[in-house]
Amino acid sequence: MTQIIQRIANEIVNELKEKLFIPVEASGRHIHLSRADADSLFGEGYQFTKVKDLSQPGQYACKERVTVTGPKGSIHNVIVLGPERKQSQMEVSLTDALALGIKAPVRQSGDTKGSPGITVTNGSRSVTLAEGIIVAKRHIHMTPEDAQKFNVKDGEIVKVKVSGSRPVIFEDTVVRVSKDFRTYMHIDYDEANACGYNKDSWGIIVK
Repeated sequence: MTQIIQRIANEIVNELKEKLFIPVEASGRHIHLSRADADSLFGEGYQFTKVKDLSQPGQYACKERVTVTGPKGSIHNVIVLGPERKQSQMEVSLTDALALGIKAPVRQSGDTKGSPGITVTNGSRSVTLAEGIIVAKRHIHMTPEDAQKFNVKDGEIVKVKVSGSRPVIFEDTVVRVSKDFRTYMHIDYDEANACGYNKDSWGIIVK
């Protein structure tokens, strides 16, 4: 009887989570490379080795790692994410930016114009990016169906309470709606540490 009650309770909790809560992922530093920069770093025509699909369809983590160097220091073993981009872009936390000695702006992915550059190396190969280093603005990838369910629209700025050992309400969170997305909120490691994030953390829009 106890097991039946527990199973029913779990089903109710899971149903409520699907209706009210948004799964949250912590995104570490990573780099997206253009074809030209991939050729410079790994050799002409090099194809990255996919090791893991990510939550967003078509996005994946690669086996390849690089070192990035700024005016004050370097960060090693930076993961390359696929697929290739038209322009190389690296996303870091504010803590990473301080370690590198750069003032990376808080931007949405792809908005790199006027951002700082950095040197990327792979063994004896290197390339210097004129721009492309940003701190990703915290955001929610959302399907059109979930946007309707949560009563939000593409580009809307919301407040989200994220659970953890130290729950935090994150303001200035942008909603990004597309049929090509799966619904997940993305925060960086600085933000994850602030709220005591764990793999079971969830978010709820409080507007």
